[in-house]
Amino acid sequence: MFQDKVFLTSLVIVVVFVLAGVIDPELLDRASAVLHGAIIAHFGWAYMLSGFFFLVFCLVLALSRYGEIKLGRDHEKPEYTYFGWFSMLFAAGMGIGLIFWGVAEPLSHYMDPPEFIQPETGQAATFAMRYSFFHWGLHPWAIYIVMSLGIAYFSFRRGMPPLISSCFYPMLGNRIYGPIGNFIDIMAVFATIFGIATSLGLGAIQINSGLEHLYGLPSSTGFTLLIILVTTLLFMISAAVGLDKGIQTLSKTNILLAFALLLFMLVAGPTSYILNVFTDTIGGYMGNMLEMSLAVNPFLGQEWYKNWTLFYWAWWIAWSPFVGIFVARISRGRTIREFISGALLVPTLLTFVWFSVFGGASLFLELEQGTNIGLAVQSDVSTGLFLVFDHFPGALILSNAALVLLIVFFVTSADSATFVLGIMTSKGSPNPSLAKKITWGITQSSVAAILLVSGGLTALQRMAITAALPFNFILLFMCYNIWKALASEAPESRLRR
Repeated sequence: MFQDKVFLTSLVIVVVFVLAGVIDPELLDRASAVLHGAIIAHFGWAYMLSGFFFLVFCLVLALSRYGEIKLGRDHEKPEYTYFGWFSMLFAAGMGIGLIFWGVAEPLSHYMDPPEFIQPETGQAATFAMRYSFFHWGLHPWAIYIVMSLGIAYFSFRRGMPPLISSCFYPMLGNRIYGPIGNFIDIMAVFATIFGIATSLGLGAIQINSGLEHLYGLPSSTGFTLLIILVTTLLFMISAAVGLDKGIQTLSKTNILLAFALLLFMLVAGPTSYILNVFTDTIGGYMGNMLEMSLAVNPFLGQEWYKNWTLFYWAWWIAWSPFVGIFVARISRGRTIREFISGALLVPTLLTFVWFSVFGGASLFLELEQGTNIGLAVQSDVSTGLFLVFDHFPGALILSNAALVLLIVFFVTSADSATFVLGIMTSKGSPNPSLAKKITWGITQSSVAAILLVSGGLTALQRMAITAALPFNFILLFMCYNIWKALASEAPESRLRR
């Protein structure tokens, strides 16, 4: 196991980071603050331009003649049904973060928008919903698609290992099997560890908040660490069972539970109000897509964009190696057009519905019922979902269902990440050893715990942004390699025009 250079080097780097956090958490916090500040100050524009470019690239590719090419051999059929495919896409790509921010983000924007918008007004509510859609809409999925498309194409159609470095073959040739390729794969492991640690940290904080709200258990860093320990054991059991039996079963179960919760809130909540919010926000989102895609507001309100939009873009990029390899693994046999349209539109639409139902219901309570949930969210974003449930029938059942949803999403996200990290550090083997999966399971939970201890939610966000920067440029080069490889396919034999 320790003969693999990518595995050994990645593990040493991450263990050094964990030890630094154990020995001097304050130093780690200060160092992450300096790195984060420098990246936001000098590369924020790069995140915005890149995010927009990835979306345009996906749309152009889907509509081009290359859209007919299969991610696999010409005769291959998809391995998973649409329901199983979409369930795993959603669970791996958004899952736990959506539960955390579904109520908290619209209310946070409503209470504290950029300074050119008056807080707690109808204009602030419109802005809040539109930017919630923007942060969780087409752009994140375009980032994921670039990564997963490259891996799926080069591994299933060209017979190369399912590694990030394989996607650079058109540019680097056989050098991908040497130090340059190893460096790319180590960067992928590094980004994945910190991207997933951020999500696990957020999930553990909200599970702790829910347990405090429902059962009066202590809301503290120590108890959050205990939650991470218990859920780590759960997802390692799931990882040991394997992809088909473990992740797919949990993902399907969770998507059904999420649908049930969503449907109940839509019917029991202010249905017409929610549908109006959905319709109005879709229109605003589509109509302002270009402006939002490139907005960094250097003259007024830039701090808001730094704290929200740039964090999200970095978070999605940090997640892209993990989601990319996992999504590629479950998408074999689909055409490029089917893959892009399915992965871009279906999870995005489901996300919009989720934000409309939960964000719309929370804004209804705030604007029309005069509740003070917004103030509570300002002081602790993890409480928002449970406070909204308190205003609906069956609050106890709803809150418990949300807790189960959080735990299962936690397990599926961590389970998928463990599986992907195993592939990355096993020279692309589709069946990484149990020892490696357990090693990475313990490691990623340790990183989440260290970041929580050293700086809490802020530290998690800082490290996601920091880890994403190298990968932003790797993704841009990957677009070039994908296009070059597709163009090299013989049109008369490969493409069905």
